[in-house]
Amino acid sequence: MKQEDFNEQFRRRTKQLALDIIRKLSEIKYSDALGVIRKQEFRACTSVASNFRAVCRSRSEREKFSKLCTVVEEADETVFWLEMVVEAGFLPLEELENQLKESDEILKVIAAYKKRLEPKT
Repeated sequence: MKQEDFNEQFRRRTKQLALDIIRKLSEIKYSDALGVIRKQEFRACTSVASNFRAVCRSRSEREKFSKLCTVVEEADETVFWLEMVVEAGFLPLEELENQLKESDEILKVIAAYKKRLEPKT
């Protein structure tokens, strides 16, 4: 797969995941506890999408690597907050299974990509 195709595919995937998560969690009735988790989840999942876009526009390999580090961190946090939604009992696992699977897959792919770009010391 060409780099441009990979970038386009992951720009779409990360943005779609953020939209899916926002829609799914917005349906849940508000509570203070959920409000904290939902805010953190929205911040993390949208950060994955926006920072991956920044990766695609990076001006150097160092900048690309730095942005990829952020994407990996935020992708891991996205998985964490989705797990919190389930474990706190706000939604059953079955309702977030697709989002969890996609988040985990994005995390694994981007972490492998980051490792490939890791500067040699």
